[in-house]
Amino acid sequence: MARVTASATGPDLQPLTDRAPGAVLFCRHGRPVTTAAFLHDALTLAETLPDAAGHMINLCRDRYAFAVAFAAALLRRQPCLLTGDRSEAGLATLAQRFPRAYAAAEDLGTGPLPGCPVRPAGEAPATAPQVPRIPARQLAAVVFTSGSTGAPVPHNKLWGALVARSQAAAAQFALDADRPSTVVGTVPPQHMYGFELTVLLPLHAPAASWCGPAFYPGDVNAALTAVPAPRLLVTTPLQVRALLRAGTGLPPLQAAISATAPLDRDLAAEAERHWQAPMLEIFGATEVGSVASRRTLDGDVWAAYPDVVVQQDTEAATVSAPWAEPVALADHIETLDARQFRLLGRRTDLVKLGGRRASLSGLNRILLGLDGVADGVFVVPGDLEQRATARLMAVVVAPRRSPDSILAELRGRVDPLFLPRRVVCVDALPRNELGKLPQGALLALLARHDMPA
Repeated sequence: MARVTASATGPDLQPLTDRAPGAVLFCRHGRPVTTAAFLHDALTLAETLPDAAGHMINLCRDRYAFAVAFAAALLRRQPCLLTGDRSEAGLATLAQRFPRAYAAAEDLGTGPLPGCPVRPAGEAPATAPQVPRIPARQLAAVVFTSGSTGAPVPHNKLWGALVARSQAAAAQFALDADRPSTVVGTVPPQHMYGFELTVLLPLHAPAASWCGPAFYPGDVNAALTAVPAPRLLVTTPLQVRALLRAGTGLPPLQAAISATAPLDRDLAAEAERHWQAPMLEIFGATEVGSVASRRTLDGDVWAAYPDVVVQQDTEAATVSAPWAEPVALADHIETLDARQFRLLGRRTDLVKLGGRRASLSGLNRILLGLDGVADGVFVVPGDLEQRATARLMAVVVAPRRSPDSILAELRGRVDPLFLPRRVVCVDALPRNELGKLPQGALLALLARHDMPA
């Protein structure tokens, strides 16, 4: 088996990490993991990876194990496939699409795929390893969309682009080398947002990432309490709402950062009142990663990351950044200057009925704002534009409310044309770990309640 060695230096090479050997990159099992320990674990695992493999499917749930597996695959020039679908059917589809792929996981529960165990020690070696350097144009990862608007779509990520974006995020959020931040993320590392801010960021910015449980409100509080200040909470609107409803206090935060869906202004204001910290948002997509940020309460203007250019062309908004090809966005924007812009809405967000238009995300915000509604979503029938009598539907989680009472309250807040023809109450919506609703899971739920979309 070929040994892994550090690459020579050159203008198109980027280090695996540029942190000092004793810097803390991760917090795992209550103990700090240094750069030297991380490099040792990555190099050790790289020596054991299959020679003839094409892609690694990184299924590790532990954030540190995920980071080590990603780095090991990078060293062996094996791109990581990052997907949130761990089902047997989903993995079987990947196996057919990438016939030389194998799965890395803490255990061997890899379904139809050959498996490679990942059990890093996190112990610093006596001598710090030399930092490997990776070609900037090397394909590092293939990240799949969540499937909320259809079948998951893959997007290639070059190593140089990932490094540049991590460095830009550090500058955007003013991370201080003299006081490194600790990131507690509630999002999985297989998603682009979680991948960037909880795995890649510590490799190239003064930050360490928590690797223990941090999904339920009690776990989030315990994680933040266990790590040193300054603390960054990386989360989603759904989890912000869950934390506030749980009434669980949090230790002092440097900031809370949200992404994956628009953050309601009232929710942001409530979060800032309770947590006494700025509530920030990131704008991005799987196609491009994170490209801009804002403090929600400061208004609707977004500031692009350093070296990122977002502009509205004749037909579409595009974003370009170092080591990345220009990518068309699913959003309309208004450019204000070289770095600032406003979002005017997603091209797929508008619902048209009877010559009128409504924002689907706006309708969902109204639904979620009703008293007693814990979760809910408007559903657009697939034949809305073909069938004159077609109307919207709504699926809600509201244990103490009836469908009729919800519909009656909506009548005073929604244009009659966009009122749901039917409101169905369910125990839970099939959201994934990011709070998104995969289209397949939503369609299956509708079928169980005799609500064809």
